[in-house]
Amino acid sequence: MLNQRLQQKLLQKLSPQQILLMKLLQIPTVGLEQRIKQEIEDNPALEVDVADGNESDSFDEKTDSDVINENSDTELDDFKSKDDEFDFNDYVNEDDVPSYKLKTNNYSSDEDRREVPFVSGVSFHENLQHQLNLRHLDELESQIGKYIIGNIDDSGYLQRSVDAIVDDLAFTQYVTASKAEVEKVLGIIQQFDPAGVGAKDLKDCLLIQIERKIVESPSYKLELAKRIIGRYFNDFTKKHYQKILKRLEITEDQLKGAMDEILKLNPKPGNSLSETTKENQYIIPDFTITNNGDKLELSLNSWNSTDLKVSSTYSNMMESISKQKKTKKQREAFSFIKQKVDSAKWFIDAIQQRQNTLYSTMKAIMDYQYDYLLTGDDTKLKPMILKDIAEKVNLDISTISRVANSKYVQTPFGTLLIKSFFSESMQKDDGETVSTREIKTILKEIIDSENKEKPYTDEYLTTKLKEKGYPIARRTVAKYREQLKIPVARLRKEL
Repeated sequence: MLNQRLQQKLLQKLSPQQILLMKLLQIPTVGLEQRIKQEIEDNPALEVDVADGNESDSFDEKTDSDVINENSDTELDDFKSKDDEFDFNDYVNEDDVPSYKLKTNNYSSDEDRREVPFVSGVSFHENLQHQLNLRHLDELESQIGKYIIGNIDDSGYLQRSVDAIVDDLAFTQYVTASKAEVEKVLGIIQQFDPAGVGAKDLKDCLLIQIERKIVESPSYKLELAKRIIGRYFNDFTKKHYQKILKRLEITEDQLKGAMDEILKLNPKPGNSLSETTKENQYIIPDFTITNNGDKLELSLNSWNSTDLKVSSTYSNMMESISKQKKTKKQREAFSFIKQKVDSAKWFIDAIQQRQNTLYSTMKAIMDYQYDYLLTGDDTKLKPMILKDIAEKVNLDISTISRVANSKYVQTPFGTLLIKSFFSESMQKDDGETVSTREIKTILKEIIDSENKEKPYTDEYLTTKLKEKGYPIARRTVAKYREQLKIPVARLRKEL
């Protein structure tokens, strides 16, 4: 049964322009360039505004506009009928010489040429496969070796057991192999470079490397290191040095010598080769802060200030059609052109608003953290949350969050993530409000200055911080220590 009733609702909706602005705000500098290129490809009414445009561009633009003006009183249907009535020679000027014919690749021998080198690297698994191909193996052993290499992770470890590999070969590769045959091929792969590859765990990896060193140059230190890793690996990882000294009946100097050899080993042999094939990721800062005579100056990165404009061709075309008495096809064409022109204007406005929002937000952050940005001293970093900046620039907290995330600023003491300027506050014993980042800096200084033979426990670190006027709980100290990626006292112990 249908009923009529009055209902009052409060809704908040974002316009397409606002949604576009929000998306552009969270894009970093590198992504913005790609986003602009994509928009130019999708929208022919949008183009880059080049102040000193080349002759070919101005020629093309003039020709298009002239054609529109000359045919302003012509029906669009007539254009379609005239598409096939052009002569190719009309568009070719014999006097024009292509620019590429005017360029040369000839250089004098004494000319300084600066070029970017390109490195062609071999991946970690390709290197192992190459070493496998150099071995004289039969067809079965080659298949087993290829499958084992495919199961080795980027760190160089083989996570699959021998029994599991035997089953995998039978069910997925239709290869019948015994456990002994798989172990034989695995032993061959473990002889490959880098040393330690194909190990099942860290202990096995270290033992493979030590055994290879003993074969190459035997010594008492290496033999002792092999005994420590082979028999007392758990005690060694937990740094129970006294147990190892007592059970092996050795001196501290002998243990130090063996530990020096162990520390030279590579716990992740695969990384030594895979690093060469990884792409370098460069940070392009969105802002630059310079210190000009103890006065900070902020500038927006030039990558963020691409000049865009609406194509004059489309603007003139829309103006020309609007003055005519439109047919159905003309109305459709006018609607299409207007949509593209409006979309281009929205995008240009959104880019401009993005620049203004980024600059005003970073300016407020710079003013708020002026002393810190002037000196780079973490102890001068003020407690600051998103709400503090939002109130200064009269923007929503979510907008400030979009600006802070994935944006970088270049300062006189390094390129920093803007998000790192934000931190919670804590009150000291004297009533002063300080940043939690300052506490972490003090905590790290205390740990760095400790005696590594008897490192401070979290309880003692709490006492030391309280002596400096930072009354925080032990669990908070543990949390800050973990955020600084500092291990517990037992794992910081050294001989």
